[in-house]
Amino acid sequence: MKTARSQSTTSIWSNGTEEAIFHPLSTDTSVDVCVVGAGIAGLSTAYMLGREGQSVVVLDSGSIGGGESGRTTAHLSNALDDRYYELERLHGIEGSRLAAESHSAAIDAVEAIVQREKIDCGFERIDGYLFVPPGGERDELEEERRTAQRAGVTVEWVPRAPMEDFDTGPCLRFPRQGQLQPVKYLQGLGRAIERAGGRIFTGTHVKDVESGSSVLVKTDAGPVVRARTAVIATNVPISETYGLYTANAAYRTYVIAARVPRGSVERALFWDTPDPYHYVRVHSGRGSDWLIVGGEDHKTGQADDLDERFKRLESWSRERFHKIESVDFRWSGQVMEPVDGLAFIGAHPLGKENIYIVSGDSGHGMTHGTLAGILLRDLILERSNPWARLYDPSRITLRAFTDLACENVNVGAQFTDWLKDADMDSIDRIVPGEGATIQTGWRKLAVYRDEHGAYHQCSAVCPHLGCIVSWNSIEKSWDCPCHGSRFDPYGRVIHGPANKNLDNPEDYHALLNAAALLMESSASLSINFLGKLLNLGLRVGRN
Repeated sequence: MKTARSQSTTSIWSNGTEEAIFHPLSTDTSVDVCVVGAGIAGLSTAYMLGREGQSVVVLDSGSIGGGESGRTTAHLSNALDDRYYELERLHGIEGSRLAAESHSAAIDAVEAIVQREKIDCGFERIDGYLFVPPGGERDELEEERRTAQRAGVTVEWVPRAPMEDFDTGPCLRFPRQGQLQPVKYLQGLGRAIERAGGRIFTGTHVKDVESGSSVLVKTDAGPVVRARTAVIATNVPISETYGLYTANAAYRTYVIAARVPRGSVERALFWDTPDPYHYVRVHSGRGSDWLIVGGEDHKTGQADDLDERFKRLESWSRERFHKIESVDFRWSGQVMEPVDGLAFIGAHPLGKENIYIVSGDSGHGMTHGTLAGILLRDLILERSNPWARLYDPSRITLRAFTDLACENVNVGAQFTDWLKDADMDSIDRIVPGEGATIQTGWRKLAVYRDEHGAYHQCSAVCPHLGCIVSWNSIEKSWDCPCHGSRFDPYGRVIHGPANKNLDNPEDYHALLNAAALLMESSASLSINFLGKLLNLGLRVGRN
């Protein structure tokens, strides 16, 4: 869970949107369900359970939508990024059908909530268009059309997408997709939760969740929540979770918002097919529209050309939308990519009693988060749900094993950063407002020089599993290249799976922790990977 909010960029959703006011948890309390995380997944779950008469508490160290949910582009779509032909390969025809059904149901649920709770968030139904880049083969689109239709998705060929300045050629149209202003929607959900008797506490960092017949949720400040059930909805689980951090890769994705004349761009969702791909929508502002374009993804902590990615996004956009007047916003967000394309939603995979988790948005956080609320409501209330097996966090997808192996090889390669030279050989070379890793003896330090020239040092060793963090010059953060943990310039954690700050480099115990983490991480990755391999073998033997 996030304990700091030191993002260098601001999304268009947060600009000019008044922050909802909630207060930190100040006393112990008891409740039916404690939800950790006030993003789309956490608030959707709290809302669904509150409507069933459950007493609910939501805890978040930041504000409502202050994490990744406030940095999304908020496409509501059943046209999934991983493609139905890939989902059918991984999960079979029935799994592909259930994926389509659940994401379609999520869009319907958002629409119903907006109407029921009268949330002013600009929700609208619009069409989506999938096209190939210039010179691209359209065979992929035809395969996607056939498999999407087998999954029950409405899709058809059209001569071109409605882009005035760019001819996409024949492409696929997916009707009745959706979009909204995500921060306003989440704030509306928060108000609805409170009207139903739920309580929301922000500025409250959860440091541990103890399972049992009664779950104990502990906070840094001292107050605890006792609950029958806890839901960890923090984008990634905040505690060690067998299998998830080896099957759930973190990516940074980049977004620009460009001012265009009102009505000059069709109100629709647009996606192309390269890897990484581009995604586009329009948002109405005062006096003009905003063209919102995202893409240029890379694994978290594994790129050093961040400014260039924004430049490439702008160049791509101007080539296709000639009426762009100015690019006024740019930001990035974190996307968790499960190796088999679908989120992890359900009971804790280690069997921790009465703890449920949500992770792996796969670029569809708004729909995955909403369907998580529906599914977790049913699981907690012991109702049957046809989606439960598909999203089970304990699942092992045989056909995704090659991707699982590749991800773990990539993670293992990041540990060689211990052997690489630091970014700079002297802190004097760090310019104000930037950070760099520095080597002192065998220690690696993460050093930030603030705007006044003062230096702030902490250990460069991620407290999750011991990788060396790297400096993100766009977001002014320390990013872990192994599993995506992120820390503000001063070393305070802002994104899991790490759940504590970078160590003080002067602490002798931090040196021992770094060595222990390095050994533990190698053993942990090996054990987790071998465990997956063993389970796969057992399943193959049974089939």
